[in-house]
Amino acid sequence: MSLNVDWSIAFDLMSTPALEQFLGVWSTSGFHDVQNRSLSSDNGFPETNGSLSSDEGSPERSKENCSYHKVLEHLKLTKENELYFMNRPVKDHKHKTPVYLEMYLYAILDVREIDQTFVSYVWLKLEWRNEHISWNPEDFCGILNLTVPNQVLWKPDLTIEEMIERDKAPPSPLIRIDFPGWVYYENDQVIISSCRMHVFKFPFDTQNCTITFKSILLSDEIDLIPWSEKEIPVKWLSGNPWAQYEWVYKDMSFNRTDKTVIYTITMSRRPTLYCFNFLLPILFFIILDLASFLIPSNGGEKLSFKVTVLLAVTVMQLILNEILPSSTDTIPLVVLYCVGTFGLMLLSVIETIVVMHLMEKDSESPESERDPALNTDQNDEKMKVNCRNSLTAIHDHETDQNTPSPKKDSSSQQLDVSLALDLFSHELDEVKKTVSLLSSRRENIGYWTKLSRKIHKIFTVCYVGGVILFLFTISMLWIVADDN
Repeated sequence: MSLNVDWSIAFDLMSTPALEQFLGVWSTSGFHDVQNRSLSSDNGFPETNGSLSSDEGSPERSKENCSYHKVLEHLKLTKENELYFMNRPVKDHKHKTPVYLEMYLYAILDVREIDQTFVSYVWLKLEWRNEHISWNPEDFCGILNLTVPNQVLWKPDLTIEEMIERDKAPPSPLIRIDFPGWVYYENDQVIISSCRMHVFKFPFDTQNCTITFKSILLSDEIDLIPWSEKEIPVKWLSGNPWAQYEWVYKDMSFNRTDKTVIYTITMSRRPTLYCFNFLLPILFFIILDLASFLIPSNGGEKLSFKVTVLLAVTVMQLILNEILPSSTDTIPLVVLYCVGTFGLMLLSVIETIVVMHLMEKDSESPESERDPALNTDQNDEKMKVNCRNSLTAIHDHETDQNTPSPKKDSSSQQLDVSLALDLFSHELDEVKKTVSLLSSRRENIGYWTKLSRKIHKIFTVCYVGGVILFLFTISMLWIVADDN
């Protein structure tokens, strides 16, 4: 058995104060269903998809009224009719137009720290009442809603305060209206907006970016109302593994003021790649610098090695400068980490230079203050000459003995042998004295060398302790510090 409804009474009720009060309570109660605006069986009609079924007991209607074009002709809804698109669609200009807004976050495309911009892909849904539109579904075969080009109807002039670049994709070309006069508009959009970055805990930071909707010229004539359903954006993101990239979605909330609706998106960075590509290499440089203390200080290899490690840290700082914004109020912890590492390595290089300078002071004493017998080069040259002369004399003596000479008697030969033996014995004594002086010189360490060794030991202990304390402090700050 079908139920006949007097739609003229329903249309009269739409303009009564009771309906306005109902709409006010409805707007404050929360979500306004966009997809299911068709009447249910509780309102006297079976559920349909855009149209009502014909009543069994009513007379057969003309098929000419069953097309969408007949509804448009009834409304006189054309591109030339300025009633629908020239001004705000109210019969009394004192009445505000309620505009319901919802933003679904579909993807976090990019967060550019150096430019402080946030790139998101969102889906916007708008709903408002056009008081010039209404028709009786029974007169048009139960047609409940229809779709028209968006140029033929007035739309609220909403904008985003933080937007710095307009979406290049064209807007949705269609707009949907239903028989009581409610207008629905949906559009997907890539929003490039400014976002104040707080990079103090980079790369373990959490960012809060806002998207603020407001009317440009009609802020006093429209009432912007957010829908209150908050679970849909989470479901949208969780179902798209490609939609988050480097950033992980945490939460989205909204706040309504007199003229704006502010959506706040909370997200956190994935720090794994930055840890392996940036933080760990700098830690390895610190370990290499600690290992350089095992290199002897009497050569130039230690100094060149330390300078090379120091330059490698400088390259890492240049890379960091390309990532972080220069307008941040506080110094990020990762910058303190790099600068602290650079400072510790710089102290290590200075200590190496001082130690090498002190050790060189012992070997650069003035010639007048040194014993000639302690001059290594001179003693070595003298020893070589004496040994060469002694061996030459012995060789000449043996040659004279093997060559018979009638001019030499036995007494002269014995005298030559005795002189050669005395000369060789004297040279051996000189060699023994030189070796003993050289060994005593090696055992006798200079004052500056002893001082440099003491400085090196004390600095090594202090340096290792300072590195451990520095790394512990930076780690604790990354854990307990606030993002803001």
